[in-house]
Amino acid sequence: MGAVSRVFVAQLAGLPVFGPDGESIGKIRDVVVVLRTDREPPRVLGPVVELATRRRIFVPMLRVTSIDANAVTLATGSVNLRRFTQRPNEVLVVGQLLDARAVIVGTGAHAVLVDAAMETSRTRDWVLSRVAIRERTGRLSRRGPIQVLRWEEIEAPGVTDLASAPQGAAHLLSVFEGMRAADVAAALRELPAKRRYEVADSLDDERLADVFEELPEQDQKELLAHLDEERAADVLEAMDPDDAADLLAELSEMEQARLLGLMERQESDPVRRLLAYSADTAGGLMTPEPIVLMPDAPIAEALAMVRNPDITPALASMVFVCRPPSATPTGRYLGCVHLQRLLREPPGELVASALDTDLARLPPSATLNEVTRYFAAYDLVCAPVVDDTDHLVGAVTVDDVLDHLLPHGWRESPNEEPADA
Repeated sequence: MGAVSRVFVAQLAGLPVFGPDGESIGKIRDVVVVLRTDREPPRVLGPVVELATRRRIFVPMLRVTSIDANAVTLATGSVNLRRFTQRPNEVLVVGQLLDARAVIVGTGAHAVLVDAAMETSRTRDWVLSRVAIRERTGRLSRRGPIQVLRWEEIEAPGVTDLASAPQGAAHLLSVFEGMRAADVAAALRELPAKRRYEVADSLDDERLADVFEELPEQDQKELLAHLDEERAADVLEAMDPDDAADLLAELSEMEQARLLGLMERQESDPVRRLLAYSADTAGGLMTPEPIVLMPDAPIAEALAMVRNPDITPALASMVFVCRPPSATPTGRYLGCVHLQRLLREPPGELVASALDTDLARLPPSATLNEVTRYFAAYDLVCAPVVDDTDHLVGAVTVDDVLDHLLPHGWRESPNEEPADA
């Protein structure tokens, strides 16, 4: 083990993990400890490491050779790839212990656990020796100072308390900050249901919508059922219309109608149109919000729109040119302009001068098989969906197709590896 005197777990989360030869293993997502019935410090069992496939595995502390500010190194690049499963007596420090309530021994002051430090004991075991706490003053406008105390100086929660007592989520959210929505979704799925709901309640609508889009259907339904209907409608509004339609399609007609009725009309109308199509057709796969411009728009405007970081790379690969109105279903569809063509043309030229009018169009009724063949034939990642009256009604992207081609439940088990590697 590398010479470290103390490591705070919240700072450890997110660090890359390498094997002895520098091979990348994954990233630290949490640390597993066992709480004790007395006031002795909890024993640290090891970190939870997330692989590139999003699978989370457990690595015993004996396998860790060094920890520094930038990385964690293991004694071997061969790790057990069995999916991590939390046992009843185990606690996740980041997922369950941070933001928990405690009482300072002696003063009786109530506090919140902000972080926990682990270090080696005399027996060379790793323990949670100290905690960073913030006293709860009861004043909303002021936050008490952070104190670092020995574990024995607080009355910390036990496993039973963690399963029932409410916790905040501020410090867990700070760990999630900067993580991709897909990684946050994977982390949420590993948390106990109570903790998962607390985090969902604390996320803003936009961030929660992004996370929803990365969750398996069953998890989406359970989390949506936890939210009150007004909040659920707000989150559906923040989701991409095609993802919102996919989620609503899993609910009963009564639930669909109730939630759609709570949504703003300008947000619910595109979702209603998508629900009218079968899920395995171009109409059911498409997004109703592609990049659409009028023919007299300059190339510079098209380039500005494709630079929008909120638009996926696949959707940004193509600009569609139509007569007014520009919202789907648009006026008459004229053609598309590929991103590579936009980059080659002078910014002052009109998009009409760079139109591709020969590219085949997908009808809303095109089957999943036909859509797949289309992408293979034309080497594209985005395709126009045009109805029989020449109106652009949406665009299908290759990621939408992959979502439907992959086996059901692929988000739950992204890859199946052998037991050891």
